[in-house]
Parts: sequence; C-alpha cells; structure tokens
Amino acid sequence: MSTLPDIDGYKSVAFSQATITELMIPSYSNFGGKIHGGILLSLMDKVAYVCAAKHAGNYCVTASIDTVDFLQPVEVGELVSLMASVNYVGNTSLVVGIRVISENIKNHSVKHTNTSYFTMVARDEFNKPAKVPGLVLENREQVRRFIEARRRKEIKQSYMKEVEQIQMPDNYEHCIELLQGERCLVAG
Repeated sequence: MSTLPDIDGYKSVAFSQATITELMIPSYSNFGGKIHGGILLSLMDKVAYVCAAKHAGNYCVTASIDTVDFLQPVEVGELVSLMASVNYVGNTSLVVGIRVISENIKNHSVKHTNTSYFTMVARDEFNKPAKVPGLVLENREQVRRFIEARRRKEIKQSYMKEVEQIQMPDNYEHCIELLQGERCLVAG
C-alpha cells in the first residue's frame, strides 16, 4: 500500500493497482487444447480498464495495446492472475502495465505468461477526453516503469511517422522487381 497520502491532483500507483484471478475452464480452450489468446486479451482489457478507471475517476477506453507476447501456454484448470498498475500518465491518457501469471493448482507451479502495456484514455460524462490525475512515484521501480513507458511512447510515435511514409511504388514493374526472392507468385 502507498506510504504517502494522495496529494491533490495526484494519486499513488498503489491507489489503482488491480488484480483479477480467474480459473481457466474447458470452454476457454482453442483447438490445440490451450487457453485461447483472445480470452487472455479480454481479461487483460478488463483489468486495464479497472486500473485506469480507478486512477482517472472516469470511464476509460482502450486506445492501443503495445505488443502482447505469449511467453508460455496456459492450460485448462490453471488459475490465471492479471496484475495491473498505472505506469505512466499524460494529460488524458494512462499507460497500464499488466503482468499475467498462471498457476497449476495441483503442483503449485507458477509461470509468467504475458506482459503487456495498454494505453487507456479517460472520458467524461460527455464522452470527451478527461484530464487524469498525476502519478505519485514512490520508489525506484515506479520511476523506472514511468520512464520506460515514456520511452515506449516516443518510440511508438517515431514508428507511426515511419509507417505513414510507407507507400506502394506507382510503377507495377518496380513492384514485381521488389518481390524477387520473396516466397510469393504473381499470377497474371
């Protein structure tokens, strides 16, 4: 729990931390018998909402999800815990870091299955972006997470500028040349 009181216009990281734990049931499994990635994404979205809305004091929507890597499969019968905390705040947005672990309840083995970062935007009662409270950073770990989230945001903005510059060449023959050595056939 937070060692500092919440300061006017700021909230501690601990104030909005959230955990959801759910048993993985057979109806959640994919054709391979493992828990479907979409189930885990849905649970991550829920815990990100809970954490962001608690910090913002408003309804929040998911604006983007930074990479979701599935590090370990999740099995039917395991308990999955999703732990979320606000890592970064802007004016109307928050970055929520989520760590997902699964536990085999028979042998008590625990594995880290996912880490992801959700950017959430606070909305007011008129569905307009709402200002979010600042974040009180109380330890080195929280400072590290805030700086890393800010850096990921900068890299993402740079990447989006690069993506905007991707254009298909107008010359069809040049396109065909670009496909040389690729694993595709152009029919026609």
